[in-house]
Amino acid sequence: MSNARATRLTRRGLLGAGGALGLGAALAACGGGDKGKDTGSDSAKGTDKTGPWSFKDDRGHTAKADKVPADIVAFVGVAAALHDYGVGVKGVFGPTKTKDGKADVQAGGLDVDKVTLLGNEWGQFNIEKYAALSPDLLVTTMFDGAGTLWYVPEESTKKVLALGAPSVGISVYDRQMTEPLQRMLELAKSLGADTASSAITRAKKRFEDAAARLRAATRAKPGIKVLAGSASQDIFYVSGSDLSVDLEYFKALGVNFVEPSASALKASGGWFENLSWENVDKYPADIIMMDNRTSAIQPADITEATWKKLPAVKAGQVIARNPEPILSYDRCAPLLEDLAKAIETAEKVS
Repeated sequence: MSNARATRLTRRGLLGAGGALGLGAALAACGGGDKGKDTGSDSAKGTDKTGPWSFKDDRGHTAKADKVPADIVAFVGVAAALHDYGVGVKGVFGPTKTKDGKADVQAGGLDVDKVTLLGNEWGQFNIEKYAALSPDLLVTTMFDGAGTLWYVPEESTKKVLALGAPSVGISVYDRQMTEPLQRMLELAKSLGADTASSAITRAKKRFEDAAARLRAATRAKPGIKVLAGSASQDIFYVSGSDLSVDLEYFKALGVNFVEPSASALKASGGWFENLSWENVDKYPADIIMMDNRTSAIQPADITEATWKKLPAVKAGQVIARNPEPILSYDRCAPLLEDLAKAIETAEKVS
């Protein structure tokens, strides 16, 4: 089995368990490097909706159309980011509605009642509904180096792509948040977004300020240890800081993360370590960032006594983390602000 295939399998298992997953120029004043990856900054072409359109994605594929796509189907997190930039979609797939019909955390500001839902859970993608929308573009993220389209079932990918709509994949694998943020902005621009608008300019400035604040917080309190976790019924997952776009960026800004060993991460392809609830105290931590997706058990609902005894939990130093951040500056800035505040106010308890 190839490493890429193994990674896809562990990501699927991770999603099912609600595990801990983890912007292309870096922000020079506040970010780290981008590992030398090509950001494709010249890939967004033609915002004239009457003319031809093309976009080179992170697989190296160039999606083309006679005009700017208007009938877009996207993974819900991508749709939420495009929505923040003023680009609408017709259909979505992925966690969009909670059991009570409300918008899932991954839907951001989308009006989930005004889009066609092709599938709300892993493995669900209604090809008939997709075809009926007559889409002219399919967009999602990618969590491996093999170009696997996130949340498009592997067994259905060929059928979906055979329907003719060009596809775009934005990589969120083993790079800092600044890179996919920039790529999503480029995609939105190619689809007609006014990326020089005052609202987007303000959002980018807020993000830059938040990054500077987080860096200052980590310099002021370098000893504060942060653990990225996720809870399921039987397993507590501890993320490594590599591979995930948010954690890689936070680390570049100086955040001192708990780091499972390479051998402990190996079974998940490098993403996380599995701990039993009896061993949830394996890693001392001052702040715990917990997966806020609906697939994970939320801190208020964890009944395990070992969890309640953790110093960070007893000190109230637990904050939310979205391992699949919505890639707009407006949505990502608060992630940095919340972590900066947590570090600024944290007591050393580990």
